Amino acid sequence: MSDASAGGGPGDEYKREESVALLVIVSLAALSLLSLIAAFAYYCYITRKVSRRQQSLSLPKRSGSGSPPAPPPRGPPPPPPHHHQQQQGKESPSSNSASDGAGAAAMAVVVAGERGVQVFSYRQLHAATGGFGRAHMVGQGSFGAVYRGVLSDGRKVAVKLMDRPGKQGEEEFEMEVELLSRLRSPYLLGLIGHCSEGGHRLLVYEFMANGGLQEHLYPNRGSCGGISKLDWDIRMRIALEAAKGLEYLHERVNPPVIHRDFKSSNILLDKDFRARVSDFGLAKLGSDRAGGHVSTRVLGTQGYVAPEYALTGHLTTKSDVYSYGVVLLELLTGRVPVDMKRPPGEGVLVNWALPMLTDREKVVRILDPALEGQYSLKDAVQVAAIAAMCVQPEADYRPLMADVVQSLVPLVKNRSAQKACNPNVQASKPLD
Repeated sequence: MSDASAGGGPGDEYKREESVALLVIVSLAALSLLSLIAAFAYYCYITRKVSRRQQSLSLPKRSGSGSPPAPPPRGPPPPPPHHHQQQQGKESPSSNSASDGAGAAAMAVVVAGERGVQVFSYRQLHAATGGFGRAHMVGQGSFGAVYRGVLSDGRKVAVKLMDRPGKQGEEEFEMEVELLSRLRSPYLLGLIGHCSEGGHRLLVYEFMANGGLQEHLYPNRGSCGGISKLDWDIRMRIALEAAKGLEYLHERVNPPVIHRDFKSSNILLDKDFRARVSDFGLAKLGSDRAGGHVSTRVLGTQGYVAPEYALTGHLTTKSDVYSYGVVLLELLTGRVPVDMKRPPGEGVLVNWALPMLTDREKVVRILDPALEGQYSLKDAVQVAAIAAMCVQPEADYRPLMADVVQSLVPLVKNRSAQKACNPNVQASKPLD
């Protein structure tokens, strides 16, 4: 009996060791499972935190894209003059509400930061502009009249009284407020505040003492008469600063912002003729895919609209590049984009200028006579070549705005250095 008991001892001990080993394995597995659960919970917490941060930077959906509609106006808007610039507004065959509304507007715009935008009452802005009197009117744009004003703290401002009726006017107002509240660049016009009270929609901007580029390029069309006083150096600096504004919109923001109505009257000049891009009522968020496009209604100003956008409604950043090229041609030639009073073949600026832009001998013929003696032929040829690339009929052949900026920077810097060394750098005829 004792022998049998002694013989069973090692077996029992083995079973005990096996049980202990199993217990250790189960304990380790449980600890591993708990660790995985803790790691997953932490991941969910971080994901939720990042998601909330992204939502705080996203543009809210526009009216008609699934969000609650803006409240209807409660009263008639004031009656400022109503002379709209000629705008193209046909519906593209490829236009659809999904691509024109919720899809793009719901995407986040990633920016360096946000700045405060003040909300004004209608009474404050009415007082600041002298009751929106004609003596304070400084311009009439496609979306309403612009008035010069002084706020109660002494700041000079420009107040745009938007008069576009209905849903489209409300969407343009919302888009401009949303974009300019979030985008930050020294080359974009700063939004100080806004007012949406009753039937009134007003935007308050930094005051730009020298108004729009258009009125300085074509002074004979206004009350002043005469030829443009913008010399070559100022024009090139304006071209560079406007290019930097578009570069910021296209390449420093995700998804990119497409201006859609870039033109000389939307480039504003401060007291030192420093340029800022303005008027974002028609802006659209572009595709965040390389080579992608958004399909939308064809809007813009005649003479500035890219051909592929006009034909298909497919909008890309290259559509803005085309419009920039037209403005660059205006700076070079002193001609408006469309003038059917000119001789046959010269009525459309791009069609007339493009064949001569890459011909060294012909470039001088198309330059604004007011610029005579202010430029070197080498610089003129280079700028003409940039313009030629920007207005190429095929969008794929146009450069990025970053490339345009890189091409213009040395031209502007070199001229500045030359003027610093020799203030009499101008010559009586184009320099070779």
